[in-house]
Amino acid sequence: MTNSIAVVGSINVDSILHIDRLPQPGETISMQTFSKAAGGKGANQAVAAARAGAKVAFIGGVGHDDNGRFMLHQMAADGIDTQGVTTFADAQTGQAYILLQASGQNSIIVQHGANFVLRAEHIMDRQATLTDVDYTIAQFEVPTSVIQAAFDQTKAVGHHTILNPAPAQTELSDKLLAVTDLIVPNETESGLITGIAVTDLASMQANAAWYHDHGVQAVIITLGAKGSYVSYGDLEMIVPAFKVKAVDTTAAGDTFIGALAAELNPDFSNFETAIRYASMSSAFTVQTLGAFPSIPQRQTVVDVLTNR
Repeated sequence: MTNSIAVVGSINVDSILHIDRLPQPGETISMQTFSKAAGGKGANQAVAAARAGAKVAFIGGVGHDDNGRFMLHQMAADGIDTQGVTTFADAQTGQAYILLQASGQNSIIVQHGANFVLRAEHIMDRQATLTDVDYTIAQFEVPTSVIQAAFDQTKAVGHHTILNPAPAQTELSDKLLAVTDLIVPNETESGLITGIAVTDLASMQANAAWYHDHGVQAVIITLGAKGSYVSYGDLEMIVPAFKVKAVDTTAAGDTFIGALAAELNPDFSNFETAIRYASMSSAFTVQTLGAFPSIPQRQTVVDVLTNR
């Protein structure tokens, strides 16, 4: 079965500054090289889902500029339906400035641009898209009012929602959590949201309980190299990560979420299998520079998992 997915989210062009390490305050350092690539959390997740075999439609915004045209072309190349992307004449396409260290770790500065011009009424214009999907995915690189409208519409027709609460917000509305079926923060984001630092199994359980108490059915807390913690009904487990040498962690979390949505049955019956698939997809992503260029195709992931 092929999942159908709507992604409501950000579209950015990534400007990547390759450096040995982050500069100290007041320090000037040299940059090894500079590169640009397609990105944005929403676009990354859409590409990951599409390359994992899902049918994907996108709702978002770009500027009337070369970056916007570039991003629409890049997404269309992966078969993503971009009819739901609005072009705004008075805004720039979003940009992200990525400080990529030699260790593979990155720090990111985002210029939201057209992503934050998006409004709830643009969601209402795309109701047909949201009534014909298994999952709607969103992240916090677009206004929360837009996410709320999209999730309300998705839930109204009995379909599922996946929230990636990144960048983290210290306060999530009860109204949004009430229409979130699956939440996927990383350990830092989850600690900021719940006020409970993720340090051990007990704190993971406490974080999951907080989300469940606020109406979220399923919780996955990604733990980087340690894997993922899952809590859903009677299911509780830590799924280990695959051990690889990281070159660039950009889009690793986005790949995980997009691949997961493509693989996870709409009744959530194959959680462990879907997370293993998502983890392997993410493991491929960290081994290659850039966002879009690093996201693997489905057969590549399946071949490796089959031979393990």
